[in-house]
Order: sequence, then structure tokens, then C-alpha cells
Amino acid sequence: MTRKTKILLIEDEASLAEVIKEYLTASGYDVITAHDGTSGVDLARREEPALILLDLMLPDLPGEEVCTAIRKWSRVPIIILTAKSQEEDLLNGLGLGADDYVTKPFSPRQLVARIAALLRRSSEDPTLLSNRMSYQNGDLVIDTLAREIWKSGDKVSLTPNEYKILLALACYPRKVFTRGELIEIALGSDYDGFDRGIDSHIKNIRQKIESDSKAPQYIRTVHGIGYRFGGDVD
Repeated sequence: MTRKTKILLIEDEASLAEVIKEYLTASGYDVITAHDGTSGVDLARREEPALILLDLMLPDLPGEEVCTAIRKWSRVPIIILTAKSQEEDLLNGLGLGADDYVTKPFSPRQLVARIAALLRRSSEDPTLLSNRMSYQNGDLVIDTLAREIWKSGDKVSLTPNEYKILLALACYPRKVFTRGELIEIALGSDYDGFDRGIDSHIKNIRQKIESDSKAPQYIRTVHGIGYRFGGDVD
């Protein structure tokens, strides 16, 4: 028997949670639910879901705090469910480590499509020249077999989308990517978020792999165009 993909739904509105659960179950997913942030974090740690759907308006903890807590120990893909439609609010969610968002109200079919797309992107990596790439005398190491990133000897935790973006850049170290190209190559053509969402992901990656995120060595900004990878292979 094929094991179903497990999804954790953290949503305090019981009627909406039930509708989402029924639709995802009918689509072949195994759905577990939490109605507050505290139990959501506990379930995320205990159940190790393949993906998390996270409402921002929870009764005990803001969804942003839940996202931050989970990101301290997990790279699980997270889709934010939110009634907030302002660009700044959504970019803030991405900046905390979420991978995508769906604004309320939404159709269940739309949600299933976004889940499938994010799970697919999370499981498919760009191809590097080697399974283990080392830069600047081992300062940065990308190990694709183990799906691990190391900075100055310490393991770095990247979200699935951050990992995809870094790999895309490292695969083509001399190419300058526009934001649109990074969305296409790293996030997929079905991503319909703001182009500036890429900037939030880049900022997060820099904070994790650069010695000085304000003077980046690996992810360089090409003003007026986009980004390129600047590391020298050992």
C-alpha cells in the first residue's frame, strides 16, 4: 500500500478546516489538523509532515511566530493561508521562511494545485557539476546527496525554496538571473507570487551563508538586472 503524503493544517476556523481537510483527503493526502499555534508546532515536530498549511490569525500565537518556531529546526514547505492581501504583509511572511501563500477566500482546487506544485518543486533539484561543491577553501559547501549546506564548518538550514534558489544560482555561476528567471528555474512557472518575493528569499539566504550579508560574497546583486553566484570552486 502506497503511503499517503502527510499534510499538517493549522487553522482555527473549524468549518474552514473541515472543508480543507475533506477536499485534501479526497485528493489523496493524509491530513492532520491543529486549531492553535502551540499544538501546531507540537504536531509539526512529532508528525514530520511533508507540507504545512498555516493560517496567520490564530487564537494563541500569530502564524508568523509559528512559522519562525518551525523554521528553527525544519525545512518543511510552508504555505501561508491569509486574509491579508497587502503586498508588504505577504512579503513579511516569506521573509519569515514561508514558501508560498494563498489569500482567502480561495478555491479548494486552487489550494490543491499550489500544494502539488510546492511538493514537486521541493523534490526536484537543479543539477550541479558535482554532488559536493566547495567554495573559498571550504568556507561554503553544497552537498546535494545529503541535501546539506555548510558554512564555515557549521550546517545551515535552508527552506526548500531557499535551497532551490541557491542551487539554481550555483548551477550557472556566470549567469546573471533576473527575478523572473529565478522564479521560473527555481520555483516553477506556476508560481504566481510577487517578483519581490525573490528578494526576500535572497535576503534570507545571505543571512545564512554570507560572512557579511551587507557585502555578499556568494550571491551578488547585479543592479538593474538581478543576481548571480560569485563563489570560486575549490
